[in-house]
Amino acid sequence: MTKKPAARSETKPISQLGYEECRDELIEVVRILEQGGLDLDASLKLWERGEELARRCEEHLAGARKRVEDALASRQDGDD
Repeated sequence: MTKKPAARSETKPISQLGYEECRDELIEVVRILEQGGLDLDASLKLWERGEELARRCEEHLAGARKRVEDALASRQDGDD
C-alpha cells in the first residue's frame, strides 16, 4: 500500500502554496518516489508535481532573496 502526498495541498493550486507548504509536500513526494512501488504513470505524475513544487520553492526563495537585497541596498543608501 502506497501513501499519497498530503491531500491538503492537492486541493490548492501550487501557485497559491506558501514556501513551507511547497517544501513539505516536496519532501513527501521525494519520500514516496524513493520508497517505490508505484506504477509508471503514477510515478511520472508524482514526479511532475514534484518538479512544479520545486520550481515554486525556487520562486519563493528568489523573492525572499530580492527582498533582502533591496533592504540591504536601501540601508546602504541611507548611510551615505
